[in-house]
Amino acid sequence: MTTELGFAHVFKPAQTPTAPTLLLLHGTGGDENDMLPLGGLVPGAALLSPRGKVLEHGMPRFFRRLAEGVFDLEDLKQRTNELADFITVAAAQYNLATNEIIAVGYSNGANIAASMLLLRPEILHAAVLFRAMVPLEPADPPNLSPVRVWIGAGNQDPIIPTSETQRLVDLLRGAGADVTIRFFNAGHGLTNGEVEAAGQWLKELN
Repeated sequence: MTTELGFAHVFKPAQTPTAPTLLLLHGTGGDENDMLPLGGLVPGAALLSPRGKVLEHGMPRFFRRLAEGVFDLEDLKQRTNELADFITVAAAQYNLATNEIIAVGYSNGANIAASMLLLRPEILHAAVLFRAMVPLEPADPPNLSPVRVWIGAGNQDPIIPTSETQRLVDLLRGAGADVTIRFFNAGHGLTNGEVEAAGQWLKELN
């Protein structure tokens, strides 16, 4: 772990020359180590895993919220741009191809990844979003036609209703993204089945 470049983060170089970079974004209470096991979704990929800077009752997050599902939109915008700038600097520092960065986010991490797609679409080549919801609705929708997104949702999620997941799908598709949505028999936690499904999608992506 290093605190250089503005974020505490872990970086692991690619083991395969042509492999993409996975940007691993943890959920509330996680840290830069939590998502590393999901680096195996793309064998040989470079891994860039930052820790969110916001603390909620001591638990790291990537942006503030006012209540469950109610986001501090100004903070979200600021933190999204801050994270996007970090990724740009990290890509230069670690010699990463900027057109091959794939976000893999869970919950709060998935939400800021979705926010980055909407506010800084040049940063991400693709995204895997586990348990994401609509972070914000930009005044000027971006052009996401080059971007592919896989969304994993739980049909028994007590935090994110299926209608909210569908809202996110509609928002991203409305901006031109190629979106795959999969509902699993699960709550807010991840299942082995959906991790395997996400890995298969990523395999076909690359």
